[in-house]
Amino acid sequence: MFQFASPYFFLLLPTVVLAGWLVLRRRIRAGLVFSAVSALSTQRTTWRVRVARVLPALYLLGMLLTIIGLARPQTVLSHSRRSADVIAIEMVVDISFSMQALDLSVRTPTGMRYRTRLDAVKEMFTEFVDKRADDLIGLVTFGGYAVTRVPLTTDHEAMHHVLSGIEIPREVYVDGKVVNQEEFLTAVGDALAMGCARLRDAEPTSRVMVLLSDGESNTGAIEPQTGIQIAREMGIKVYTIGIGTPGRTMAPFLGKDIFGRETTQQRPVSLDEELLRTIATETEGRYFNVRDPRGLKEALDDIDELETTRIDRDIYSQYKELFPWFLMPALLLFIAATSLNMLAAKRLI
Repeated sequence: MFQFASPYFFLLLPTVVLAGWLVLRRRIRAGLVFSAVSALSTQRTTWRVRVARVLPALYLLGMLLTIIGLARPQTVLSHSRRSADVIAIEMVVDISFSMQALDLSVRTPTGMRYRTRLDAVKEMFTEFVDKRADDLIGLVTFGGYAVTRVPLTTDHEAMHHVLSGIEIPREVYVDGKVVNQEEFLTAVGDALAMGCARLRDAEPTSRVMVLLSDGESNTGAIEPQTGIQIAREMGIKVYTIGIGTPGRTMAPFLGKDIFGRETTQQRPVSLDEELLRTIATETEGRYFNVRDPRGLKEALDDIDELETTRIDRDIYSQYKELFPWFLMPALLLFIAATSLNMLAAKRLI
């Protein structure tokens, strides 16, 4: 199958036509009035005159071949169509301050490997994405407001790259005061609405949201109940994952003692399990509570068994690029035309 990968370069063709018209229009015909024509000696047309006649054609042909080359003509050597059972999944991850808690650290033979809740989520989500090669997966993060990190895509390498770079916001001080305090809050309603917006135009009919949070909704422009209503109207199932012990408890955080040494400190955290359970119930999803690394893995394994939609996909795996067959002759034509012009007219252009 033959095709042009960048056909929009053909929009330059009118400029070639215009250039050709201007060149032909500007051709000068000169004559000399002489009484006795028979007295003039007959001369043959010189090579310089012949060269001058073909130079415009060489330049115009070179421009035409250049445009065709830029449009990237190519032959598709391998094209297949296959069916796949897919699902559109929007991962909505809490990155509020409490996600720095260390209660999902793991014990290894060499000792405790400390990791924050966000670190554990990133690791588990990476494994989750790797298992779903054909699925459309997007990523939204939220603290005091929701942000789309990755639109729905099957480019999971890009997803991994963005996911690995997500961090909890750091405090910004101005005149000794924290000016970005809202970034450390939790806007669950905004997160729900943003996730629904990203799933709205997804091709698969099976559309789900995986919302992970370890706090309680305490800010945002959209109330959680409004976000639930949006998800219900769009037919989106929301699977919620709550990290930590429900209610107000204490969790270890990394800190420093009075001597500047790193140590763990207990700080209060609060998980609104009732809200997360309500979101899952009213959208026909499921709620999972995670208190250790094994619980997070089990929750994602259960979500991995979701209903899928079978769709057909075109797969283009190999192309043969043909643009050198046009760009090289174009370059040779420009070189030849310029060289002949310098010989015939003794000038560059």
